[in-house]
Amino acid sequence: MNLEEIAAQYDFSDRTVVVTGGAGVLGSEMACALVGLNANVVILDRDQELAQKVIERFPKVVKGRGIRIFGDVLKAESLQKAQETIQAEFGQVDILINAAGGNHPSATTKPDLSFFDLPLDALRFVGDLNLLGTVLPCQVFGREMAERGEGVILNVSSMNAFRPLTRIPAYSAAKAAVSNFTQWLAVHMAQEYSPNIRVNAIAPGFFLTDQNRFLLTNKDTGELTPRGGAILAHTPMNRFGTPEDLLGAMMWLLSPTSAFVTGTVIPIDGGFSAFSGV
Repeated sequence: MNLEEIAAQYDFSDRTVVVTGGAGVLGSEMACALVGLNANVVILDRDQELAQKVIERFPKVVKGRGIRIFGDVLKAESLQKAQETIQAEFGQVDILINAAGGNHPSATTKPDLSFFDLPLDALRFVGDLNLLGTVLPCQVFGREMAERGEGVILNVSSMNAFRPLTRIPAYSAAKAAVSNFTQWLAVHMAQEYSPNIRVNAIAPGFFLTDQNRFLLTNKDTGELTPRGGAILAHTPMNRFGTPEDLLGAMMWLLSPTSAFVTGTVIPIDGGFSAFSGV
């Protein structure tokens, strides 16, 4: 075992990474880590003010650098325009991370909103954001990977894809679709274009983000809500995840150390998916 060779495989010098939803809590952490590993990183996001704050967090004394570009993952023309800008700045895209996604309050059941009354526009928004918001970037940035015969795609699924949670039917179904699409695209790319194009996904468990913080903890006291308590009761490691918890699996799946890994969905959940409750 040559440890220097192994360490070198986590050096992303001269690699360009696009992170959709890169201004979000999880996407931004991955983007910062990759710049620190010498990659050139593109924060592709609609919120350019928030994206700039991520850029300001990037490590300074490294080979890699980062830029922010406006991009709407639900509009192919927006993604194509972004791709042209990226090509002019960095050249080819080597790695695509699809971190854009999320839920919507109106697609969540609650005491005053039953499943039967969930509005169609909210259901469609959640389905489109998570599934089409993954498919369209794969079409735009995956095309050049197919032409070149090389590339890596990392999607972000969710534990909801394995076990749908109460109250969020659209999000759970959409993330299950992302996992299925990950497997489909991995096979398609390897068989139709090149086995050197790998497609995998990570499935975060329960992380405190801006979207779910006050579903899991009390806004005034910081104590666990009943939902947050139930989650930790079924998480053997007895804590919520932090964005840093994604980095090990991310680096492995993006690097040559996982050269024979494609079509996988890796849970990062503190043991939630392994626990039967007994």
